[in-house]
Amino acid sequence: MEETINYIESTDKINFESTFNIYKYCSALIVEDEQKAQKLLVNILGNKSKFEPHLDFVLADLIEGVGFYPYIKKEDFKITSTDALIRNAYHQSDNLDKVLHEDQKYLLSLINSDKNVIVSAPTSFGKSLLIEEIVATSKFENIIVIQPTLALLDETRRKLMKYDDRYKLIVRTSQEPSIEKGNLFLLTAERVNEFKNLPRIDLIIIDEFYKLSTKRDDERADSLNNAFNYVLKTFNPKFYLLGPNIDSISEGFTEKYNAIFYKTKSSLVDTKSIDIYSEHKDYFDKPIKFKEYKENILFDLLISLQNEQSIIYCSSPARVRYLSSQFLKYLIEKNYPKTNDNLDIIEWIKINISAEWSLLDLLSLEIGIHDGALQKHITTTIIDYFNTQKIKYLFCTSTIIEGVNTSAKNIIYFDSTKGRRTPIDFFDYSNIKGRAGRLMVHYIGKIYNFNEIPENNQVVIDIPFFEQNPISDEVLINLEDVEVKDSNKEQLNRINELPPNERDLIKQNGVQVFGQKNIIDTIRTELKSKYHLISWSNYPTKQQLEYILGLAWNNLLKPNETVRPMTLNKLVTVTQIYGYNQNIWNLVNSTFSYFKGLKEFESVSDNEIMDEAIRDSFQVLKHWLEYKVPKWLSVINSIQEFVCNESGLKPGNYTYFSNLIENDFIRENLVILSEYGIPTSAIRKLENIISAKTPQEEVMKIIKSERLFDNKIFIEYERNKLKNN
Repeated sequence: MEETINYIESTDKINFESTFNIYKYCSALIVEDEQKAQKLLVNILGNKSKFEPHLDFVLADLIEGVGFYPYIKKEDFKITSTDALIRNAYHQSDNLDKVLHEDQKYLLSLINSDKNVIVSAPTSFGKSLLIEEIVATSKFENIIVIQPTLALLDETRRKLMKYDDRYKLIVRTSQEPSIEKGNLFLLTAERVNEFKNLPRIDLIIIDEFYKLSTKRDDERADSLNNAFNYVLKTFNPKFYLLGPNIDSISEGFTEKYNAIFYKTKSSLVDTKSIDIYSEHKDYFDKPIKFKEYKENILFDLLISLQNEQSIIYCSSPARVRYLSSQFLKYLIEKNYPKTNDNLDIIEWIKINISAEWSLLDLLSLEIGIHDGALQKHITTTIIDYFNTQKIKYLFCTSTIIEGVNTSAKNIIYFDSTKGRRTPIDFFDYSNIKGRAGRLMVHYIGKIYNFNEIPENNQVVIDIPFFEQNPISDEVLINLEDVEVKDSNKEQLNRINELPPNERDLIKQNGVQVFGQKNIIDTIRTELKSKYHLISWSNYPTKQQLEYILGLAWNNLLKPNETVRPMTLNKLVTVTQIYGYNQNIWNLVNSTFSYFKGLKEFESVSDNEIMDEAIRDSFQVLKHWLEYKVPKWLSVINSIQEFVCNESGLKPGNYTYFSNLIENDFIRENLVILSEYGIPTSAIRKLENIISAKTPQEEVMKIIKSERLFDNKIFIEYERNKLKNN
């Protein structure tokens, strides 16, 4: 088969006889090894113009033989036999203008059976299409879709907006479920746990379900386990779990929950691995000494691929910024012309961030970045530019694996770690590789390996609330005593020694069990002497912030959680600057002044220092100010309220300050727009147009029906974001 594929790739034109012989061989392969036949067919389709068109009717039969029905429609093959017409009609979606391939159709039949479904399939399988198929049936009244990132959830929301006549789309915990129609909850696991009034749930869908595993070192695994377990126990709904490249799950789970684990290797895209590493091994294995050598090999490769799109995997946000800026310098030295000065985001960046920000230069040379630290609307825009081929190169971290649905003709596996030290394992590598090629876009993708391919180990996903080996205190506390396995009884006894009222509070907060217990005991001990630091409301003083964030920092971080380069003192400072100025740019300017005074930046230009200040501030905003700090404030707020009440003292109230920080100081009824990827600059302008009394669900409808986006106060980028949401 590989010889046949090599022949196809190396030949400019394949005559009638050779075409017939290749098709005949493929027909035999379908009987002997269907997976090989699929791979060969994808390569034939990727080079279809080389083959004899008079034999297209044979090719159509072969495609149908492996169940690749979408490609019959894509290539506009003519089908004449009654049998084939019936089979094609059978694979037509009942609800969408789509044709399902054979495995999708089978998977849909499983979902429509009495079974719960857990599916492992390659990235190019089209698992997400079935989410829309399920919603379109209107079979389930209330559905929860859990995805790991807000970017993925927003992408799903945009796909499912067309069903708002049947479902109310709920993306925030402040929204009330509808009683007139169904509800579609598009939430992270944390938001499911925070939702106070969920109606009866009929179906729960978990995308990237491997994140349930605590063995994959995901700090949010506890939240996902608790959300899934709570919904299962409370509502007994059907469930559909989907993820890539998984070999098996916790033994006994499928039996207990009437589920079927379905693993398919069918892929409608072929990915070719190209070994860059072996040729340059002696240099690549010494990354410090030969850093520039490896970079130049990368940049030369990217130039050779300039007519195709490429994603470059980098280990961290800092690496994304460094490598993209080095590639920019490389292109400038080669006198590559700027071709992208008319992108709508450019004007917005110049007005709202800085005309000197390097992202402008990157975009002008068709380079994008994706690292989880940028503001949501910027990330969404860059992905949109990439998907519409307005940029060619995308430097990204592991966020590209789980954070957004995009693919490219080429993937460059450049760094071999996640962060500074965690090696990329075969599971991660397979997910990175899975971004090469794209269903219904590229038949063939390529991954260029600048590192050794990790050893192929079986990927078994443990489900901690069920398997309990291991199980964290934060998941264990949510189980009934009878659900706990004998091996964890001692761990459970320790939890059960907590007073019932404290245990209920700790369980509700969902973070470090004994860290919370330490905070309860500390506040009890220090209540009288430090009551003035505990009982604040609205805005805290610096001393109050130091005290509360100190409690959180010392007790709520996970044992192995990475915080570098954040420190407690820096966190207090940035929270105070951001909280009191209500603007990220004060934080940027403050960080710029701080960096400028450091010895390590003595020989660095002001533009480069500003670039680093913007990167650092956005990272702090995304991870700390919009996520960690509000959560910590909420947890400690509930604890101080509990302790103050039992002592007969008036508690403080941190909710106001916490909500302001989390929501970027946006008015309550307009916060939902930030979920939709609308820039804050546009939302602030809308505060003067839309009444504060307008319900949040009506805001976007008013913007559309009254064409508010046509108002001259909006620049083009803001107008496009409002119009296209």
